[in-house]
Amino acid sequence: MAHDLFKIRMGELADIPPKLADMVSMFAGMDRQERIQALIDMGEKFKPVPDDVASQPYPESARVPHCESEAFVFSKPNPDGTVKFYFDVLNPQGISAKATAVILDRSISGAPLDQIAKIPADIIYDIFGRELSMGKNMGLTGMVNLCKFAAARHAHGPDSPGATAG
Repeated sequence: MAHDLFKIRMGELADIPPKLADMVSMFAGMDRQERIQALIDMGEKFKPVPDDVASQPYPESARVPHCESEAFVFSKPNPDGTVKFYFDVLNPQGISAKATAVILDRSISGAPLDQIAKIPADIIYDIFGRELSMGKNMGLTGMVNLCKFAAARHAHGPDSPGATAG
């Protein structure tokens, strides 16, 4: 039954960036302890946004709403029309936000913008598991949503409907 639900979910995720779908598949194959360790390992690989992209104090438009770890999302267009994402997490204990930043950077930076737009907000549960607290889910989902908004802004220009700050 769980395997069938996973196949259905992966079908729903067919249009998202392939590297992100691969990450979701990788986490789905892990038990709870393996997943926790893998997320900690990801978080330890976090590197904050370079100074040439953004420096503190960061603009409020880059702040992830509802994030307890004070996360920020930045983006820069690539010459090929894709986007490179950058993140900062000001809370040194914000391991979940740092892991999410690493996952998003590795899996959606350089992806087609229309694929980024199709990422479901609840993908955070596919990565972290259903045990995620409501507060943590809101912040991590906010990181995904800011990436989606930034991709829309780059795809349609800063003045298009739905292309908000991020």
